[in-house]
Amino acid sequence: MKYYAGIDFGGMSAKAGIFDENGKLVAKDSVKTSKEEGYAVTVAKMAQLVRDLAASAKVKVSAVGIGSPGVIDGKEGVVVHWSNYAWEDRPLAKDLSEKLSLPVSLTNDANAAALGEAKFGAGKNYEDSIFITLGTGVGSGIILGGKVFEGSHGAGAEAGHMVIEVGGIPCTCGRRGCFEQYASASALVRDTKRAMFEHKDSLLWELTGGDPEKVDGKTAFAAAREKDAAATQVVKNYIMYLGEGVLNLVSIFRPEAVIIGGGVSNEGEALLQPLRKYVSERLYVDCERVPLAIRRAALGSDAGMYGACALVLG
Repeated sequence: MKYYAGIDFGGMSAKAGIFDENGKLVAKDSVKTSKEEGYAVTVAKMAQLVRDLAASAKVKVSAVGIGSPGVIDGKEGVVVHWSNYAWEDRPLAKDLSEKLSLPVSLTNDANAAALGEAKFGAGKNYEDSIFITLGTGVGSGIILGGKVFEGSHGAGAEAGHMVIEVGGIPCTCGRRGCFEQYASASALVRDTKRAMFEHKDSLLWELTGGDPEKVDGKTAFAAAREKDAAATQVVKNYIMYLGEGVLNLVSIFRPEAVIIGGGVSNEGEALLQPLRKYVSERLYVDCERVPLAIRRAALGSDAGMYGACALVLG
């Protein structure tokens, strides 16, 4: 039996899992990471994490996969640019490989999560799927023919920065009207707070104890379930924008499935049922002719770890 390691690397931690050749998770752990530690320390920490996990599981690791934030050149194994850590052209795969004396493959963290869901989660029955994660921003990954589509030099598949409202809300990327400014959890929180101030009689005030700073991605959905008019409109608008983004992606790639992850996906059918309806009523080619599934992600926060393993599992 061969064993592989998958690392989900992020701004605050690196989480790793050891998997057998069937994709079964046999051990996992994490270490804290920070920008202040610097590149060399971060690489050393990841290497030690893999060693410690292999020792605790009493197995020998054959290869390692990593999902990392930033613009990633998967072919070269390089973090081309990651602003949060101020990394530029860091040969992460090569450097980790040298420390572990093992083959190492690298991809973007959202691509890793997409691959994890495609191989082991909600997308495992589909050859072509698109993964959309609704968190602080909108992350995405595109799986075509069972493989990650990265675009030239790994710089593609950034669906969060396609414009769906020309001249709209300013985005951190420098453009205006990006998808993530309307469909992220952050956007949902912003719009919920706005609705509170516009509707002082809304149930939203009661649910937050009168404190708008207690609004989260669940608040509007919770109030909408109680038939609160302001919250219902917030949710309706949110699903409209999410639906438009999904429609754009489906029109271009026409996958078999769209997988929705991230914190907002925890609303389950309260999110997915109206989203399916919105999308199905507006598709260029209807679902009866070309089926399209819209499903909730299954692996939660472990998706990136599973996907990183899938990079080297084959």
